[in-house]
Amino acid sequence: MSNIVKWLLGISLCVFTKQSFAQNMFVPKSGFPLTKSVIYVDDSETELVKTSASLLQKDIEAVTGKKLEIVSEFKASKTNAIVIGTFENSTFLKTIIAQKLLKPNSTAQQWEGSLVQTIQDPQKGIANALILAGNDRRGVAYAVFELSKQMGISPWNWWADVPVVRKKELYFKAQFIQTDAPKVKYRGIFLNDEAPALSGWAKEKFGGFNHHFYEKVFELLLRLKANYIWTAMWGNAFYADDSLNIKTADKYGIVIGTSHHEPLMRAHDEWRRFGSGPWNYEANAEKLRTFWKDGMKRAWNEKIVSIGMRGDGDEPMSRETATALLEKIVADQRSIIADATGKPAEETPQLWAIYKEVQEYYDKGMRVPDDVTLLFCDDNWGNLRKLPKLTDAPRKGGYGIYYHFDYVGGPRNYKWLNTNSIPRIWEQMHLAWEHQAKNIWIVNVGDLKPMEYPISFFLDYAWNPEKIQENDLSKYAKNWATQQFGQENAQEIAELLRLYTKYNARRKPELLDDKTYSLETGEWAEVKKEYQHLLARAEVVKSKLPQSYQDAYFQLVLHPIKACANLYEMYFQVALNKKAFSEKSIKANQYADKVKELFAKDSLITNEYHQLNQSKWNHLMSQTHIGYTYWQQPEKQKMPEVKYLNPTEALPEKPLENNVKANIGIAIEADRFTKLINSKEITWKILPDHGRTGSAITTFPVTAKSQNVSATSPHVEYEIETTEAGEATIKAYFSPTLNFHATPEGLQYAISIDDETPQFVSLNKEDKTSDKGIWNQWAAENINIKTTKHTITKAGKHTIKYWMISSGVVLQKITLDFGNTPKTYLGN
Repeated sequence: MSNIVKWLLGISLCVFTKQSFAQNMFVPKSGFPLTKSVIYVDDSETELVKTSASLLQKDIEAVTGKKLEIVSEFKASKTNAIVIGTFENSTFLKTIIAQKLLKPNSTAQQWEGSLVQTIQDPQKGIANALILAGNDRRGVAYAVFELSKQMGISPWNWWADVPVVRKKELYFKAQFIQTDAPKVKYRGIFLNDEAPALSGWAKEKFGGFNHHFYEKVFELLLRLKANYIWTAMWGNAFYADDSLNIKTADKYGIVIGTSHHEPLMRAHDEWRRFGSGPWNYEANAEKLRTFWKDGMKRAWNEKIVSIGMRGDGDEPMSRETATALLEKIVADQRSIIADATGKPAEETPQLWAIYKEVQEYYDKGMRVPDDVTLLFCDDNWGNLRKLPKLTDAPRKGGYGIYYHFDYVGGPRNYKWLNTNSIPRIWEQMHLAWEHQAKNIWIVNVGDLKPMEYPISFFLDYAWNPEKIQENDLSKYAKNWATQQFGQENAQEIAELLRLYTKYNARRKPELLDDKTYSLETGEWAEVKKEYQHLLARAEVVKSKLPQSYQDAYFQLVLHPIKACANLYEMYFQVALNKKAFSEKSIKANQYADKVKELFAKDSLITNEYHQLNQSKWNHLMSQTHIGYTYWQQPEKQKMPEVKYLNPTEALPEKPLENNVKANIGIAIEADRFTKLINSKEITWKILPDHGRTGSAITTFPVTAKSQNVSATSPHVEYEIETTEAGEATIKAYFSPTLNFHATPEGLQYAISIDDETPQFVSLNKEDKTSDKGIWNQWAAENINIKTTKHTITKAGKHTIKYWMISSGVVLQKITLDFGNTPKTYLGN
């Protein structure tokens, strides 16, 4: 049989796919024996391709104990070969493509496209070839690292101590072909707010943010199929701190950017070091231009250049700043880019970040050239502020999103633990995807750890948003848990991940205090109990895991649960202390002592993290989180104030009251509907586990036009039964989605009871994303509660009707109150 016939037969047994390497590459005890191979890389290949080959060599050795030889030519007869290369540079690949033994399809030939294929007898001397090919250098790397991941090397192997499961042999499928390419072009992270945790750790382990540090970061990014980074900036300067940083970025093929307020590849701290005069273009334009020219000349690597200008140190520009001045700044910066690169400015990727007050300039008509990517932003709390309209003209540079998992600013810093719920990330980034913001996705991850789980999700979703739908999120959690800890405990670990992120998203730990939840209704006791129960479940899983998984499990699962269970218990005891003291109960002293014990335990939990794996992660949990008095972090932890009662002042103990939460009024989770009414174009869907207490609902597509209310227009019905007539209040609980098209009326819904005329309500027309006003409450409480008044004419059965007006509105819960329902934080 000829080689060509064999190739065609192989194709007939395989499937081309655009999915994200969904096929299982390995089979037990048959197929292509990976360890009986050499790794082939052409001498003409780029450094990243050669680096990927070396890392694959190490990965195979880590799994099997066998170190494969890396060759640039074939000498032995009947060799098995793992061929790694680009279509452009690999002589071997060009030869077999010319012979029609390899035929890259359109997907493999896209930006960062990959092809994985096995070929039998591709040329004399080679028995079997496993092709790991790419349209460009990163496409090759992604193919290589997908192979590593399927072998059992987690991307978090080094960064979270996820162990490698040893295997005697690895058998690759004998007849296999698969192609892939990303949907979002640039996908990356921003290392930000890095003191004291990341900076202290990097200094101790690497001597600072140098090329040794970035080598670990860049390898992680490739293993996560990312390609882009904004580097650490507070007191640091990527290009100036270590001359090898830029070479390391090129070695790993990582696109370097500077943050939204650092124009032309200059770090903010470099102006302090090398600048002269004020950071003010009207007063100091010449020196600023020189500063920027030097930055552009230095940055010869692959990059995206931030343009525009904000105030010094990420501050707003002055209120007097004119749009005309900002447009001149951009024009001058573009001239600098062209001069420094020796080619038209439009040939260098650029972005303009529509961040904070910059959005006001954009809304008032400021524009930048068409080739510049408009990078829209969230409100720093995970709610998108601005999205392009579907009617907007297409841009050559397209649109992107700057998102946050970590933030320094109002209403309060949140830097300590992961508080990011995967369903909420999905819902907001799905909005971005459907509104064509798909050129750049970058997320502020703070210290990188402990954001491992949401980082994985954000980058996996960016790779192919069409592959992960709202009903796939529980499966995603299980798959991620399996990747880190194996199959046996994956379902329970996925539940732990789901619940701790849900609980943490209710209110950032830095905002938590004794007054957050209602003590009188039993709400405080209930949420504390939820966390204690979660901790008990997490400890059970811990007891089942082998010793090799213990460090990874503590970092990725147990630590955030243990730390927050302790924190909730502490603030609950503070609330009990204050109540007992007010009642002159001697138990106040007991509660106060417990608060002291729990406050001390917090530091012990931190020390437990810092001592993992011979103190590998020392400093990374150093972020203060107890003792906030305003938005900025306290320098040191401070125990909440407690009060001790003089025993002589104590009153006799009262009989115990039944502290059961009041069951007055009606609370309905959004997904507990009686009836859904869809239209031909619009469908209601449940967003599983989205929200503070249950699951949410919204309409799809999220780009649908506003609707008029009619008997057949999209709405949801909830049947209720009341024991009385009278005036009633409906509180509708919404995810704090912002007015992302800046319409005068904001996003809207309508609501009614029975056959009354529906009331139209704006969700967010008053949206002002500043540290004051209503947005401050929406962000802090992670909910937007809207109130309407209704009249119940008689006791009995009634129907609440919730009507869709605008797309993008996410309903979490509805409550009905006749005026006697106690106030709670969660509305249960």
